[in-house]
Amino acid sequence: MTEPGPTRLLLVDDEATLREPLAEYLTRQGFVVRQAEDAAKARSSLLQETPDLVLLDIMMPGEDGLSLCRHLTEARNLPVILLTAKGEAMDRIVGLEIGADDYVPKPFEPRELVARIRSVLRRAAKPPPAPDDDALYEFEGWRLDPLKRKLTDATGAVVPISSAEFRLLVAFLTHPRRVLDRDQLLDMVQGREAHLFDRAVDNQVSRLRRKMEEDSRDPKLIQTVWGGGYRLAADVRRVPAERD
Repeated sequence: MTEPGPTRLLLVDDEATLREPLAEYLTRQGFVVRQAEDAAKARSSLLQETPDLVLLDIMMPGEDGLSLCRHLTEARNLPVILLTAKGEAMDRIVGLEIGADDYVPKPFEPRELVARIRSVLRRAAKPPPAPDDDALYEFEGWRLDPLKRKLTDATGAVVPISSAEFRLLVAFLTHPRRVLDRDQLLDMVQGREAHLFDRAVDNQVSRLRRKMEEDSRDPKLIQTVWGGGYRLAADVRRVPAERD
């Protein structure tokens, strides 16, 4: 059996006095670290090698971290930890909403960052599928392939979803018509080790609604149960997948 290689990180921060010492520290912790001083350099680095996780500063010249975060989570499906200034509460919320897995306010203790990295990587790790996990989910004209993590609508068009959105949708699909409160969803989607809060669940539900509802302000599929949580208002069936 081939031993897994070291974890590869991409550290994106325009502040060299933080980036370079942090890269050295992370390297001493056993990570392989590539550095980028801005979003353009990060995109160039991604063409050469795909990291296991991206550490991303929000405030950078040129393309900001939130724009790059959206690309990383939706187009590249990569785990992202945001590095944020203490006063950027709204940016942290937006970052979680567009798919970031966690955030660490500056200044931070490097050992805490390492713990966050390992926590996010554990959550992002895809376990080997069980034999019946090869089946597709079908509901209200939608279809989700859990093996390929591909969501398609009634016309067959693919609707891109991030890893966080995928996990949230699977939680609903495996508990159809059941009310799930925020604590239950955090357990199913992130695990109790997550450094997230209730608002992050609400934001992820809002993102799914914008992609799946005809009118996200009047959702028919993913419903809010006041005082209770959320419910998938659909019958779900598993159908065999036709694999090449």
